[in-house]
Amino acid sequence: MHKALEDIALVVFDLDGTLIDSAPDLAVAVENTLAEYDLPASGVDKVRGWVGNGSHKLVERALADAGAPQIDVDEAHAVFIKHYAALPCAHTVVYDGVIECLTTLRSRGYDVMLITNKPIAFLPPILEAMGLDGFFSLTLGGDSLNEKKPHPGPLLHAARQGDVAPAACLMVGDSRHDIQAGKAAGFRTVAVTYGYNHGDPISDSAPDHLVDSLAELVAESR
Repeated sequence: MHKALEDIALVVFDLDGTLIDSAPDLAVAVENTLAEYDLPASGVDKVRGWVGNGSHKLVERALADAGAPQIDVDEAHAVFIKHYAALPCAHTVVYDGVIECLTTLRSRGYDVMLITNKPIAFLPPILEAMGLDGFFSLTLGGDSLNEKKPHPGPLLHAARQGDVAPAACLMVGDSRHDIQAGKAAGFRTVAVTYGYNHGDPISDSAPDHLVDSLAELVAESR
């Protein structure tokens, strides 16, 4: 096993950009939302750079990019939720190495949890469609608690729920918000080199470990 897992009892994963590539479906929902206001499509590449702070911030960034500050963000967010709920995982895929990693961690006795800034209502259908619904002892969305990443609150909540000291917890994510939350909570951190990080190298956030695939965490050679 990877040295990141030494003396670890609880592993917490981010979702978007870490376990699944959801940007194509998010981009469709964003473009359908913009279309309702007669605004030009943003494109999936821009959406990849906007993901990470929850759906409300995603819509806010899309409106700002379209030059439409006059549009009410809350109203547009409701439109986005409608479109995303209609097709949340038509083009979403699970990254290579994810199923292998989660299966191995569970088989070796690690507690595994999911903390994402995506609204909680979307998680059950997406996790089921992606074959990820049986792995997590706790699942938190961005609206499950009063705080969301990069605030350490959700991670500390997870540690309490698992009855594990933060020093025995590992946060695995793709963005600076995951690494900031992990460090602030006293977790060890692993960053994947793929995913969404607003166009910046994730190494700039100084995670404890970097991996190109989650399969590296459970490789026998480690």
